[in-house]
Amino acid sequence: MYAITIPEPGGPEALVWDEVPDPVPGEGEVLVEVTAGAVNRADLLQRQGFYDPPPGASPYPGLECSGRIAGIGPGVSGWNVGDEVCALLAGGGYAEKVAVPAGQLLPVPEGVDLKQAAALPEVVCTVWSNVFMVAHLRPGETLLVHGGSSGIGTMAIQLAKAVGARVAVTAGTKEKLERCAELGADILVNYREQDFVEEVRKATDGAGADVILDNMGAKYLERNVRALAVNGRLAIIGMQGGVKGELNIGALLAKRAAVTATSLRARPREEKAAIVAAVREHVWPLFAGGRLRPVVDRELPMPEAATAHRVVEESGHIGKVLLITPRSAADTA
Repeated sequence: MYAITIPEPGGPEALVWDEVPDPVPGEGEVLVEVTAGAVNRADLLQRQGFYDPPPGASPYPGLECSGRIAGIGPGVSGWNVGDEVCALLAGGGYAEKVAVPAGQLLPVPEGVDLKQAAALPEVVCTVWSNVFMVAHLRPGETLLVHGGSSGIGTMAIQLAKAVGARVAVTAGTKEKLERCAELGADILVNYREQDFVEEVRKATDGAGADVILDNMGAKYLERNVRALAVNGRLAIIGMQGGVKGELNIGALLAKRAAVTATSLRARPREEKAAIVAAVREHVWPLFAGGRLRPVVDRELPMPEAATAHRVVEESGHIGKVLLITPRSAADTA
């Protein structure tokens, strides 16, 4: 098979479409013939040499994919060759085939085509596990999403609205904020021109946000705590603004607030399987009802992964960027 390899860490040009050995599904795994993979910022870090795959994972980038089951390893039940699926991966989505633990598979949701299903597993599992399983967002509460036009952001808006929450977002352009509004965002903040703390507190009559989903890390830490409501919960999922910040414990105590930080890729298989099962139970029916949809900015051939990385690096997209395997592109041409 062919896959995107990284012979040496570097810029987007470090991504090389090359022939590699086919994966073999082990105990509890299935082999997926990949239709599409999606680009995540973690892939950019891996390409630069800063985010190695967990031990035993595929060395190729790609944390989610869609495709058809091509083989079933020992100890797997409930899945059949030919099933259309999407999958949460620890790596290997930028390839023609990938071996996936069966507990990390999801059927393609009703109303979503096979290619666009690749945009769902990582973002839905990240949002559901952080905003709902950890931060326990409830109907009537306010969620602040930083990077509202990103893949994570566009799904967080939709899921929060589906459960009856109010949503505030930050983004850097008028176009991105308009797209967030189309998805249901109530409070729109241009972070280049406005202070999100002031805007969120103004829009909530001084109360603040009950839950904040943060991709920035250190840069926003102090302001995020100020933006929290009493009993608020700050869920940190990224470090785009640095890794070291100062936390005012007094401000946190005064608000009886909580700060959590999680990652998905390095979790044990059992934890990932539990998140995937919860997503299938609680989120997948919302796609069938038309209340959720994948937001895809563009589709590119998988050998052009370097172009896709440049788009994501420059934040020149809204939602997800997909990579389509050559065989799948030929089948739909």
